[in-house]
Amino acid sequence: MTAELVRGQNHPLSQARLEIRVSAGAPIVAAATLGDEQGRIHGVEWVAHPGAPTLPGLEVSRQAAADHRLAVDLDAMPEAVHRVSVLLALPIGGGGPTRFGAVATPFVAVTGLDGTEVASYTITGLEAESAVVALELYRRQDAWKVRAIGQGYAGGLADLFTDQGLPQAHQLAGGINEAVAQGMARSVPAPPTRTDGDRSRQPAAPALGPDQGGSAPQGGSGSVSPQPTSPYGTQTPGMPGQPTPQPSYQGGSGASDPTQPAAPTPGGPINYSHPGRQNAAPPPPPPTAPPAEPGQPARPVAGDATGWSMDERLYNQVWGMFEDLARATAAYRSAVDFADSRMEKELDQVLSDPRSRIGGQGDAAREAAQTKHAQLVNQARAAFDRDLAQLTAEIEVVEPALPPAYAGWDNPVWHGYRVPMEIPMALRLGDLHVPESAEVRIPMLVRLPLERGLWIDSGRSGSIDGSFTDSHDLRRLAMETAVAHAARLLAVYPAGEFTVHVIDPAGSGGQTLVPLVQSGVLAAPPAVGAAGVADLLARLTQRVDLVQMALRGGAPDSLPPDFDTSQQLLIVNDFPHGFDDRAVNQLRYLADEGPAVGVHLMMVADREEAAAYGPLLDPLWRSLLRLTPVPDDHLADPWVGHAWTYEPALVPPGSGVLQEVLAQVAAARAKYR
Repeated sequence: MTAELVRGQNHPLSQARLEIRVSAGAPIVAAATLGDEQGRIHGVEWVAHPGAPTLPGLEVSRQAAADHRLAVDLDAMPEAVHRVSVLLALPIGGGGPTRFGAVATPFVAVTGLDGTEVASYTITGLEAESAVVALELYRRQDAWKVRAIGQGYAGGLADLFTDQGLPQAHQLAGGINEAVAQGMARSVPAPPTRTDGDRSRQPAAPALGPDQGGSAPQGGSGSVSPQPTSPYGTQTPGMPGQPTPQPSYQGGSGASDPTQPAAPTPGGPINYSHPGRQNAAPPPPPPTAPPAEPGQPARPVAGDATGWSMDERLYNQVWGMFEDLARATAAYRSAVDFADSRMEKELDQVLSDPRSRIGGQGDAAREAAQTKHAQLVNQARAAFDRDLAQLTAEIEVVEPALPPAYAGWDNPVWHGYRVPMEIPMALRLGDLHVPESAEVRIPMLVRLPLERGLWIDSGRSGSIDGSFTDSHDLRRLAMETAVAHAARLLAVYPAGEFTVHVIDPAGSGGQTLVPLVQSGVLAAPPAVGAAGVADLLARLTQRVDLVQMALRGGAPDSLPPDFDTSQQLLIVNDFPHGFDDRAVNQLRYLADEGPAVGVHLMMVADREEAAAYGPLLDPLWRSLLRLTPVPDDHLADPWVGHAWTYEPALVPPGSGVLQEVLAQVAAARAKYR
């Protein structure tokens, strides 16, 4: 599996013979330097470049090109080499772009000799820089790793080599530029979109007919300008800075019809698509954003993602915002960790020499290490703040455009609420943020229908710092959270397609359940007492059994005529009080088997109070998605290795929006019956 690196992140290398593939939107120069354990370059003979492309265990391209393949043999590296840095630079004097901000984002991939990607890195955030250290391969305890660097230099290769401690930096940079200039006539221009399956830049565009997003052939007096197509049926952009050509259909009696399949041409690929079948991928978002100013980030637009509908586009856009924040946070934390480890290493080197422990030399070394650490951390924070500012601007645009299913209870969209006619893609359960950017909150959306039940944790462990000690208030907040989620589910489903049941054995949630009870949206009054609990659980368990038998028998239409086919939600309050062993087993059964047949569980419980059951309930807790009534950082993200802080989507205090929405839901249900 390919590791998609972010700046500062590393990944182990299990192979010694590798290829480093570079792809950009314009001819660039690829080079590499060899460094010792401290990262120093001992001389120009430790630099592989177009004028001297071969070193032991390393070979680079001999000219500027839009694509490069660098060969690396780590086993052939000299013992003194502990670091291999891959450098990219824009050629000087060729009339091309002079800064990376004017070309397509460079992409670097480390692959095996068979082309299998080991790690990849997209170098983002470059503007005025004309040279960049893309990534480095480094040796640590006899094992090699790759780290994404992305360190740019506005002064070009001269500044880059100077920063790496090379005395002949300017002379070497001039020699490389001269060697590149001599070979510019042979340089490879930027290629069109790949069709060979190499995913180092873009996915391959399949050979599609016009009904699948392809281009119609030229024919007759009319013609269609040839243009590569993407898997989404859109035209492939041209070179940076050039307008994207659009298909132009010229008139005339012989004009080709874009709705008809293309006739096969001699020597060309055969089109096996059905002439009348539409199976193209979702269309791209409409270009509603005005062009950004040069050097400025693009202005965010709500719905700026692929999808068939605006709801799907907004869902994909929110998911993209989540991934962007995850990547930015991972890059910042990785960069800070790198700065910390570098400072520790430098301080260890100072302390290892007894002569430098005391006196001005040691103090100067410590101050230099701390200064470099501060510079690295500040640089990482500046990049992180820039990403956060872009995300904040996008959130400010997206939040007001969200539909009720995705919107918070304080969103004005609820004041114009109407019972929907279709089930939405997803549902908002709360907000997510990370400690480094608590003000940037991403909606937490889960797909519908629910694939697993919910567990609202009413225990003290549900508090992020354990400071919420009033157990009574915490139980009340947990039940309010359950009511808010149930009301949202009722509101986003069409009338009659979602039913809510409540079990409250001791009646402790009576006050909190008032909005659901008084509005009349519940299927029946809350079940209380042992008899009420047993009856409701038996009916829902029987329902699951009945639907399963019908589905397994291949006769879903054989269900009784009066069978309620709507999705069912069971809210269980104050568990495990009032539940015997049979009821506990029925709850476990509903949690495991219910979601597949439309029966969902929402538990409001304190796990510590159910500890008497021992491991019997462990499968129950694991099968449910744990939520909390107060902010808590319990949602782990294994992709980037950090925890997200979750905040529930609660109704603002004093707001009457919940009662208004439930009143409309109840009126629609009455008409449906």
